[in-house]
Amino acid sequence: MSAQEIPAVAPTAERIQQHRRYLMCRPDHFTVSYSINPWMEPTRPTDTNKALRQWQTLFDTYLALGHEVELIDPIDGLPDMVYTANGGFVIDGRAYGAKFRFPERVPEGPAFMDWFRANGYEVVEPVEVNEGEGDFLLVGDTILAGTGFRSTGDSHREVGDVFGRDVVSLTLTDPRFYHLDTAIAVLDPVQGPGGVERANIAYLPAAFDEPSQGILRERYPDAIQVSDADGAVFGLNSASDGRNVIISPRATGFEAQLRERGYHPVLVDLSELLLGGGGIKCCTLELRGGSR
Repeated sequence: MSAQEIPAVAPTAERIQQHRRYLMCRPDHFTVSYSINPWMEPTRPTDTNKALRQWQTLFDTYLALGHEVELIDPIDGLPDMVYTANGGFVIDGRAYGAKFRFPERVPEGPAFMDWFRANGYEVVEPVEVNEGEGDFLLVGDTILAGTGFRSTGDSHREVGDVFGRDVVSLTLTDPRFYHLDTAIAVLDPVQGPGGVERANIAYLPAAFDEPSQGILRERYPDAIQVSDADGAVFGLNSASDGRNVIISPRATGFEAQLRERGYHPVLVDLSELLLGGGGIKCCTLELRGGSR
């Protein structure tokens, strides 16, 4: 579905759309020249122009839905910078910077922190290895934090100290789902009408160890549990404004589950960027609060 084909959004009693502000980065330099996750195969050709077209559709979709999108300039030699979600974690105008595990991505951390400073955010430089909103998801007043492949467990303590919020640690066990945002989608807004918190999520149980699965079952008994087939096409690497959920068109089972719950799936194909191990959420960093 192109941005022009998105139907008008009518408010419903069930699901309330909330305004979002995002940070994105054009994939001008996108390629796969190294491998730091199972999706990346440097011998497999990539098409930068196709990646740009698909990214533009996602950008246009956000604007068509009434959201704001800020841009950070891409840097030659940093092909993964398009995955802005990994560049930090922002709540109430404070930005906790990223400290990447792999040397290929390390220079992205300072680049994102420079952008945050230049745009009026209070920046907290990290001590511990973390990959931003890739492994930190805000659900209500709680931060779900992933570990196992990228962000360290010590970063969970650090992010809790930075924002003064409860942190729930979850351990990822499948290398295909190396960031938390590949295995969990936050569906409802942080706050609903009248200040009532809502905390609906969707997740892939098989991506987590048994204790983490137990935590998710207990905390989110009404969560959507997606199939392995939908998880494997990065169906959960999605963005939601509380009503509209931007997902991969290949996650057909998840699409049906969302419709059953009263959400409005909007299909955007980022198949080329998946060659680098990223999808819709990876390309989308939420800016909560700030100077504008």
